[in-house]
Amino acid sequence: MSELTAGRLSVYLRALNALDAAGVKTVSSKALAEQFHLNAAQIRKDLAYFGEFGIRGVGYYVKDLKRQLRAILGLDRTVRVAVIGAGNLGMALADYPGFQQEGFAIVGMFDADRAKVGRRSKGGVPIFHIDTFTDYVARERVDIAVIAVPAEAAQSVVDLVVAAGIRAILNFSPGTLQVPPGVKLKNVDLTVSMESLSFFLARGEAADGQA
Repeated sequence: MSELTAGRLSVYLRALNALDAAGVKTVSSKALAEQFHLNAAQIRKDLAYFGEFGIRGVGYYVKDLKRQLRAILGLDRTVRVAVIGAGNLGMALADYPGFQQEGFAIVGMFDADRAKVGRRSKGGVPIFHIDTFTDYVARERVDIAVIAVPAEAAQSVVDLVVAAGIRAILNFSPGTLQVPPGVKLKNVDLTVSMESLSFFLARGEAADGQA
């Protein structure tokens, strides 16, 4: 399954969550596409890759399809997550309620600042010293590491995470990081996203000035 397909399945799951919350029992690919601005043909193609989920004349049973998509995306179990970096961003990520709602359990935070060790985030996530990370991962079976440290420390932290046996990393630190084959690194560069928005605004202002 490609990353693009996985991304679309996540979008379908969000749409189904909204339908389920609204009490909708069944939905066709056409209705799903129209309501959430998706592509009906792409929905059918993506779902057909994993089996036959729809019923002719009925469509998809919302709860059943939700359960199937959660299983495909590996969300039918609790995914254990550690956040490295107990600064403002790390704290915000650790306490983000959407993670827990979707089955991601933030089990611990790690930092090199001993003044932070022993404390907890507002949501109650404990903070440990980074020196204990490897042992903690082995003991608590952490699945994903979230990196929220300064750029100069990011690569060494990623190396530590990989050495601890974690194969999935979500990185919020700027810069280009290297991981070996078999490790998935997903980058979220907030500065680049803001610069993209700034570019959009600047282009709009330039166009207005030429009008």
